Amino acid sequence: MFGKNRRKHINVRGSDGENIAVKYLETHGYRVLDRNYTTDIGEVDIFATDEKTLISVEVKSRLSLEYGTPAEAVGFDKIKKISQVTSQYIKRFRLFGVPVRFDVIEVYLEDRTVNHIRNAFESYLNY
Repeated sequence: MFGKNRRKHINVRGSDGENIAVKYLETHGYRVLDRNYTTDIGEVDIFATDEKTLISVEVKSRLSLEYGTPAEAVGFDKIKKISQVTSQYIKRFRLFGVPVRFDVIEVYLEDRTVNHIRNAFESYLNY
C-alpha cells in the first residue's frame, strides 16, 4: 500500500542550506565574515573573503528540481537587493577599492551536495 510512490520525508530547517554552504566555503579556503547581514533594504546570506575579494553569497536550497534549479530563483529583484545591501556593507566597513564578487551557492538538501557558481551575476552599482 505504501510502496514506491510514497514520498520520502526529510526534516529540513531553514538554516540547513546556509549551514552547508558555510561549511563548504570554509572547507574550500574562504573566511566567512558575516551571515544573514540585514539592512532596511534586504539581506545577504553570507559575506566571505578569499583574502583578496569580498564575496557576496546568495544561498538557495532545494529538495528537488521540480521547480527548476536553485539559482533560477535569483531574479532581477533579488540581484538588485543583494547589490544594494552589498553596497551598504562596503560603506559600513569602509571596504572601498576592494574587488567584489557575487556568487550563488546551490544546496541540494536531499543528498547535501553543493554547486558553487562563482561570478553568478554582475552588479550595476558603483562602490
